[in-house]
Amino acid sequence: MEAAIDRIMLTYDLLLNRSTAASEEARAKVTDYVRTLFEAGEKDTHRLTVCGLTYLRQLDGSTDHIKAGYTGL
Repeated sequence: MEAAIDRIMLTYDLLLNRSTAASEEARAKVTDYVRTLFEAGEKDTHRLTVCGLTYLRQLDGSTDHIKAGYTGL
């Protein structure tokens, strides 16, 4: 689980230039999320990593097509 969290944060920090406080907040949130997945039975480090990255991207709105400027036209 820790390997997945470390990989998530390394990748996420490369994607976004964020403050140390924001990065620590993101780590706390993704740790709780990954722990929930792990306790539910997901043990694959790669799946945990992908799910954690997806979770953080949804939290910061970077997967929101409207915020990204997509209008559908």
